[in-house]
Parts: sequence; structure tokens; C-alpha cells
Amino acid sequence: MDILVDDLTRRLAQRIRLERDQRGWSLADLAKQADVSKATISKIERAEVSPTAAVLVRLASAFDLTFAGLMLRVEGSNERLARAGKQPIWRDPETGYLRRQVFSSPVHPVELVRVELPPKQSVTLPASSYAHIRQLVWVLSGSLTITEGGARHELASGDCLGFGPPAETTFANETNAACTYVVALARS
Repeated sequence: MDILVDDLTRRLAQRIRLERDQRGWSLADLAKQADVSKATISKIERAEVSPTAAVLVRLASAFDLTFAGLMLRVEGSNERLARAGKQPIWRDPETGYLRRQVFSSPVHPVELVRVELPPKQSVTLPASSYAHIRQLVWVLSGSLTITEGGARHELASGDCLGFGPPAETTFANETNAACTYVVALARS
């Protein structure tokens, strides 16, 4: 798994640099747009550090992309068959959140992501993460608390939540056991 995570970190680095270069932005321009330090962006672009989910969301927003849209550009292929051994895996270095891109393709409107959220961890994503997408979360094991724009939803194994209008959203595992869930999203 470490090989996949390291490979994805390198691909993230290349993609972020490419997105910045395509816009003709300096490190300072991106830092200002994303509210992320130049030093951090430079380390990310050199693949010296793996960015956290929160930093990736800020960078994606600066590029006028969703988090999912940025990851699709990093991980995407035109394949219709996604073999388990080739599904990209990324771990948030801050929380241990593990994201497996089960399926994504630029030619298909639906994506599937499998997430493992460790005990007592949470990830908060801004409303911009949900622009231009519709999303469902299906809990496979454990329990998950989702706070979406102030509304709190407690999900147990088997429960599924369809998201409303874009809002800041926190995914929290408030228990002592890992939580595994699937995110299904469609680009609009």
C-alpha cells in the first residue's frame, strides 16, 4: 500500500504544479488564492510532503475545482474496469483518513470512493468541495457523524445519506472503532 500512496503523492505533486502552470500563476499567486503558505505548496510540488485533505480542498478551490475534481485529474483514466490492485490509495498524513478511488473516469459521470476513517478523527471540508457534484455516503461498518451546514446526521452501518446544497461538512468518527464508508458522487 505504501507504494501506491507514494506514487499518488508524486502524481498529486505533478498535477498541482501543472494546474498552477496552466494558469500562469507563481507560487505566491497560488498561495494567496488558496490561503496556503508558499513553503507548503513548494514542498507539495516537490513531493516532499503529502498534503492533508484540508490543504487539498483549498488548492482545488483555488483552481476552481472540487476536491473530487482535483483527485479525478490525478487518478482518472478512461478505463471502464477498475481492478482492485490498481485503485489509487491516498492517506491524509494528519488524520490517517484512507481514501481508495474505487472508480473514476473522465468519460463517466459517477465516481465511487471507499474511505476508512480512524477512531476519534474528523475531516472538515468547505462548501466549495461540493460545488458541481451530487453526493451520497453509505456507511459499511462502524458509525459516522456528518455535520452538514449545521445539520447533524448520525449514521450507523448500512445507513445512507444524500447530501443537500453545498455546505461546510464535517465527517467525524466519534467512536473507538474504525469507520468505513463509500462515497458515490455524480458530477453535475
